[in-house]
Amino acid sequence: MAEKKNGSFVQDKIIPIAGKLASSRHLIALRDGMTLAVPMIIIGSLFMIIAQFPIQAYLDFMASIFGKNWATVLQYPTNASFHIMGLIAVIGISYNLAKSYKVDPISASIVSLGAFVLTIPLKTDKAGALWIPLTQFDSAGLFTAIIVGLFITDFYVWMVHKNWTIKMPDTVPPAVSNSFAALFPGFIILALVWIIRIGVEATPMQSIPNIISFFLATPLGHLSNTLPGALVAEFLISFLWIFGIHGANVVSGVMMPIWLTALNQNHAAFTAGKALPNIVTTSFFDNFVHMGGSGATIGLAMLLAFAAKSKELKTLGKLVAGPALFNINEPILFGLPIVMNYKMLVPFILTPLVNVTTTYIGMATNLVARPMGVYIPWTTPPILSGFISTGHLSGAVMQIINIVLDTLIYFYFFKSMDKEKLAEELDSAKLSK
Repeated sequence: MAEKKNGSFVQDKIIPIAGKLASSRHLIALRDGMTLAVPMIIIGSLFMIIAQFPIQAYLDFMASIFGKNWATVLQYPTNASFHIMGLIAVIGISYNLAKSYKVDPISASIVSLGAFVLTIPLKTDKAGALWIPLTQFDSAGLFTAIIVGLFITDFYVWMVHKNWTIKMPDTVPPAVSNSFAALFPGFIILALVWIIRIGVEATPMQSIPNIISFFLATPLGHLSNTLPGALVAEFLISFLWIFGIHGANVVSGVMMPIWLTALNQNHAAFTAGKALPNIVTTSFFDNFVHMGGSGATIGLAMLLAFAAKSKELKTLGKLVAGPALFNINEPILFGLPIVMNYKMLVPFILTPLVNVTTTYIGMATNLVARPMGVYIPWTTPPILSGFISTGHLSGAVMQIINIVLDTLIYFYFFKSMDKEKLAEELDSAKLSK
């Protein structure tokens, strides 16, 4: 009776809230806006891998051909991609949010971009010229970009819906009409941000980014880079998937900015030759926790493919093994299934939590190298991804250990399911004779 009540509470209270969160226009805009930065980060990471490939013989060979500064020159594209993360985020978030309100997204994102730049304190060189530090456009300004992208866009949309715009005749081209429609809301927004900036500069905080960093970015960064923080995030991902909600989308929508910031900090430290400060990054989850996909199902996929005795599971195994090597596990989630299959709840939640724990301890004790700031596609197969993301063989070894543990955890539950399926097939064969 107690189990039924608990199940009812989860189904009636928890899952609807999670579903609403997953479909929230602001969370979707945040997720999709941040996703826009991923291709540029991957491109920058490729150049970084070429410049810093962790084999000394390769580095010596490249230096002998192109000179000592070849790696520095090669990383120009890395700087051009990693250091515009904030710019991409504010444009992407504002664009997607305005689009969800059916308001001209280009105009809204341009106004938000202007508001974002207005929050950044300027520097002055010896000649008296003003300039903006490039670091203010990367992860250092990411939280400012998120807040501006969300709140400024909401304010812009509110003014548009109130018809606080300059309307042009229908004969005027849409591009011109939209630009004039943005004129009055844009003026109000920039004037408001300007007044806020002047007020903040009169305080000990001195700048808007300093306030956001003090009250939001720094505390969240410290919390997320802990073992308990990583365990909670991973538990939510797996738990939501059991009920058919894309847990990774829900959690990453909130945590992606923090994990990308941590990855970028590792990149900066690695480039400067300093110790890597963060363990929990996007690479931590993509490459060491979610091997085979959410729930770390690569071990289960291999069991289905090579150890199943029932015809049904053998056939399924042939279909899921290939995608699992590239961390795609929808065929298992919906084909086995795992979604709404409470018999698989324990291993599906437990397995990635074990991966979080073993990897975190390995990296915290320096037995395993930390992610060096390279963002590689999440579809990169395990072992290869572990080596590339850390630049060290210990990363690949950690993945092998995790895969072995994952397979052992899933084995009991797989064996029980395979036995049931085999018995059903034998009974069906007897009835057909």
